Amino acid sequence: MKMQGIFPALTSSFDYEGKLYKAKVFHNIERLNQIALSGYVVCGSTGETPLLAVSERIQLMEWVREASAEGKTLIAGVGAESVHETVQIANRAAEIGFHAALALTPFYYRNQMHRPETQALYFRAVADRSKIPVLIYNIPQVTGYDVPVDTVAELSEHPNIVGMKDSSGNLERMNEVVRMVKPGFQVLSGSGISFWEALQIGASGAILAIANVIPYACVTIWEAFRTREQEAGHDWQMRITPPSRLIAAKYGIPGLKYAMDLNGYYGGPPRLPMIPPTLEAKAEIEEAFADLRS
Repeated sequence: MKMQGIFPALTSSFDYEGKLYKAKVFHNIERLNQIALSGYVVCGSTGETPLLAVSERIQLMEWVREASAEGKTLIAGVGAESVHETVQIANRAAEIGFHAALALTPFYYRNQMHRPETQALYFRAVADRSKIPVLIYNIPQVTGYDVPVDTVAELSEHPNIVGMKDSSGNLERMNEVVRMVKPGFQVLSGSGISFWEALQIGASGAILAIANVIPYACVTIWEAFRTREQEAGHDWQMRITPPSRLIAAKYGIPGLKYAMDLNGYYGGPPRLPMIPPTLEAKAEIEEAFADLRS
């Protein structure tokens, strides 16, 4: 399985009562289908997955699968704290038609989970039982745990573990991972702030929250990399870095959803207890994205 190019880490669409909003899920996917994106990631961190019931995660997967254009690679966020539940979600995603499972590093019981041997056991056990290939999801900003490079290299030997999404933003560490994993193991950047640089050191693509708002700009950077247009790729990365940093570091998913509303996509409200942006925050977001509006 080749996972190259740009994958939006999709938001979850809610109405103003906090219910999943099917029409808006379809609206966003149908618009994104018109852009040369490689596929979609459903129920990752950007999808407010900790605030979703498992049944809602499955529902979103079904809707995205139905709305997606032919040829898109579909990646399901399947992470749960136990191997048992992770495998159940992964295999249901496989039945729906998803191509890969993105499994978050377990983290709740930190004394036990923050150990290389526990992480290795978790991913090997999930991969042994999953009907679709598995991607490691490393996001230490959320989990408080950064999977050791040696552990990633060890796991890359498993035939059903095909890659990793690294959202740490640590390019030095990513470079080491790319160097140590087995050939064919694919590392995808999860940072809109630095994914041009990640491509330079061997990332095969990127799974990006910011691609919900400015997918064309993200694809332009990928195409510049693919065609070796260094100046253009660097220039576009410089353009998207300030708004990417603003969302990632300051306003999070509520801010991202407001930026989507500005750009013709449906962001809508975040799910409680997340708080929508204030008027001052909205003004700052509008200014940050002013030159990147469709």
